[in-house]
Amino acid sequence: MKRFIALIATVAFIATASLYGAEKVKLDGVKCPVSGKAVKAEHAVAYKGGKAYFCCPNCPKAFAKDTAKFAAKANHQLYRTGQFTLVACPLTKKTLNTATKVEIGGKAVAFCCNGCKGKVTKAEEVTSS
Repeated sequence: MKRFIALIATVAFIATASLYGAEKVKLDGVKCPVSGKAVKAEHAVAYKGGKAYFCCPNCPKAFAKDTAKFAAKANHQLYRTGQFTLVACPLTKKTLNTATKVEIGGKAVAFCCNGCKGKVTKAEEVTSS
């Protein structure tokens, strides 16, 4: 009987773990919003209904101390990892214009106008698409 209960518990655990594994985020090429280094799944914190990932255990502490400083990079990380979908201009919250798309960190991002696009294209990681 104990073996049967242990077997049921194991099956339940595996089934539950596989459900959580289905939500696994792809972190290839994702950068830490604090340091800019490659992230590790074990260094994550809850952020805006998703998870922000970091490279080491110290970066979440720096992020918590000054979230506003790192918010833009953390928001981009949420978008890049597929945790959020872009539905409005990231700068003005206005309707997107697909003619203003640029690639940021391997992900296409559109803006409401060329003015917003121009502000963002000054960054290093941006290429016009």
